[in-house]
Amino acid sequence: MGKLVVVGVDGSASCRTAVEAAAMESRWRGARLHVVHAFSWPGRPMYAQLDTAPLDRLASEAADHAREVAPGLEVTDAVVAGGVVEVLGAESRAADLVVVGARGAGDFVGMLLGSTAVSLAAHTECPVMVVREEPTGTGPIVLAVDGSPMGGMAVEFAFAEAALRTAEILAVHAWVPDYAAPGTGVESAERLLAEALTGFTERYPDVVVRREVLSGEPRETLIEASRNAQLMVVGARGRGGFAGLLLGSVSQAVLHHAHCPVTVVRGKE
Repeated sequence: MGKLVVVGVDGSASCRTAVEAAAMESRWRGARLHVVHAFSWPGRPMYAQLDTAPLDRLASEAADHAREVAPGLEVTDAVVAGGVVEVLGAESRAADLVVVGARGAGDFVGMLLGSTAVSLAAHTECPVMVVREEPTGTGPIVLAVDGSPMGGMAVEFAFAEAALRTAEILAVHAWVPDYAAPGTGVESAERLLAEALTGFTERYPDVVVRREVLSGEPRETLIEASRNAQLMVVGARGRGGFAGLLLGSVSQAVLHHAHCPVTVVRGKE
C-alpha cells in the first residue's frame, strides 16, 4: 500500500502549522501526504445539496502549501462528510501517522480543552501527532518511558523518528518515591528505563540517547521536560470503551499542556 501520512485541515493557523509538520514528516519518510478536511453541519444532512466549493478550495490550498514546504512531495486532498474523529479514524487505518493542529475552527475549536484530541489519539489506528502554533524547539525528542507494552511501541516510534530527524533522544521515566515498593530506591527506576531501551540502541546506533529519572508527579515532570523539546512521544496506555479510558491520564495531560508537539502512540490493533 505504501507509506502514507494524513493531515487534518480546517483553515486555521494551527492547521497551517500541522500541514507544514506533516509535509516534513512525509518527506523524511518518503511517504505520500493526504490532506483531509472533515465537515459536518448539524441539521443539514443532505450534503449533496451543499456547495462544497469553499471546502474543496480549503483542502486544495492546504495541499499546495504542503508542496511549497516540501517540493516534489506527492500530495492528494479530499473533503469528507463526517465528524473529525470518525473521518480521521477511518483514514488512519491505512496511514503511518496522522497529524492535526492543536486548535482550529469548526470541529477543532478548543480541541485541547475538550475531547477531540483525546478521542483522536484514543481511536486512531496509528500514531497521532498534535502540533502547536508556537515555533518548535530545537532540543531533543523527549520519550516518556513507563515500562508498559504500549510504552514499548512509543519507544520504537521515538527511535525511528529520531533517526529520520537526526535528533537526540532524552528518555525519561517519572519516579514517585512515595509510591515506590518498600525497600526499592531510584535504582529500580533506572533499571526500568534501561530495560525499556534494550535492543533499540543497537538497532539505531547513530541515535544519541540520554537517560534521566525524574522524581515527581509524572504529569508535571513530563510537561516540564517538554519545554525545550522538538517533540514528545508518549504511549496511549489506556483501557475500556470510552476516550478517557482508551487514553491514559498522563497522556491526556501531556496533550493538553506540553510545550511542544506531542505524538501519542497507540498502534494498529
